[in-house]
Amino acid sequence: MSQLLPPVAAVLPELVLAVSAIALILIGAFRGEAAANLVTGLAIAVLAAAALLVLLAPAGEVVAFNGSMVIDTYSRFMKFLALAGATVSLVMAVDWLNREKQQKFEYAVLVLLATLGMCILVSAGDLIALYLGLELMSLSLYVVAAINRDSVRSTEAGLKYFVLGALSSGMLLYGASLIYGFTGSVNFSVIATVVKEPSLGLIFGLVFLLAGLCFKVSAVPFHMWTPDVYEGAPTPVTAFFATAPKAAAMAIFVRVTAEAFPHVTHQWQQIVAFVAIASMVLGAFAAIGQRNIKRLLAYSSIGHMGFALVGLAAGTEQGVRGVLVYMAIYVAMTLGSFACVLAMRRKGQAVESVEDLAGLGTRNPVMALLLAALMFSLAGIPPLAGFLAKYYVFLAAIQAGLYWLAVIGVLASVVGAFYYLRIVKIMYFDEPAEAFDPMPSELKAVLGVSGLFTIFYFVYPAPLIEAAGAAARSLF
Repeated sequence: MSQLLPPVAAVLPELVLAVSAIALILIGAFRGEAAANLVTGLAIAVLAAAALLVLLAPAGEVVAFNGSMVIDTYSRFMKFLALAGATVSLVMAVDWLNREKQQKFEYAVLVLLATLGMCILVSAGDLIALYLGLELMSLSLYVVAAINRDSVRSTEAGLKYFVLGALSSGMLLYGASLIYGFTGSVNFSVIATVVKEPSLGLIFGLVFLLAGLCFKVSAVPFHMWTPDVYEGAPTPVTAFFATAPKAAAMAIFVRVTAEAFPHVTHQWQQIVAFVAIASMVLGAFAAIGQRNIKRLLAYSSIGHMGFALVGLAAGTEQGVRGVLVYMAIYVAMTLGSFACVLAMRRKGQAVESVEDLAGLGTRNPVMALLLAALMFSLAGIPPLAGFLAKYYVFLAAIQAGLYWLAVIGVLASVVGAFYYLRIVKIMYFDEPAEAFDPMPSELKAVLGVSGLFTIFYFVYPAPLIEAAGAAARSLF
């Protein structure tokens, strides 16, 4: 019994999510659609409780289930980030679900199951746990994308995501089987001890594995699903897609490269650097012509994943710290941006065009000011949080001697600033459009916290940097 307890205590957040998801399915099944609001409220409480359990977990490293799950400072940091993103995006969905008559108890349960997958993914210590976590997360996300069955766009988004996701899972599985074949183990720490010199077969396996992970973080050239799914899926679902799953996928991306392949850094560094450059450049140029704000934020997200990967390409502890800080700030900025997108409603109907923001500076000065701050931050303009996020990853690249990567990143930032600043220009200088409906209180709270964090982060950045630094050290 004493041998069972440590692993069970270590995976308490996952157990809480799993048991709660089953309980909520039963409540929904017995009480029908009338239970939708109750189930959503309970799901938010469960996610918040799981995040609290992650925060209160004792320090140190616990290896559970024969090395399949690793609970360390790194996994706790990224789990908390994923859980926070999932909790806030579910809170933001409450008003939308009621307004659009989409009170389905399944939505909250699927978000819980996707988040359970993310927690397993972040703590994965071998290729099997990685695949289990990834598939549990992905299958839930495919259904959530198509949750609005009456909308052709939503159904199409879910189908597109499912077909391309299945392809990427196949590639990842093929890569994992090649790595197992050439190393004789699925465990990351054993693979690290076996792989001292890269063989051709192993590099092929690594390429396929990283291709599957690139799809999950929507990095170029596996980004093609992102704009269509972001635009077609219901807006609260898009807000969820853009935050928590990105953090979880980036977490396992870093763990696989840093823990399983530390001796072949040069090989995966080239792949990550290429993907980072392609993502930054495509994200900067492709968003310029976008008129739909959700598509614009999709290309923006592709670009930001590229910037985060610059830190990983450095292959150092400072680089990983930069990635963690970047992801935390990115999640905060994205949640605030989507709170504004969800508030874009006229006469009860959602509007999604960038031009619909015209004259927001006169109609709703507070919302306009906070959205402008978020746009400036996403563009990386000092002294806002987004600038400091980019500063850490570029600094890590420079310290690792990747000057060209940092230069391309800065140039892509300059190009990308154009479309963020265009939104600010439309809000303050264009002829005012009709006013939006009043903003629900939960969206006001999310926008307020996100906006203030973005504006005042530079005043006291130490806690986040120290937490990210401790998390990065646990990997090396």
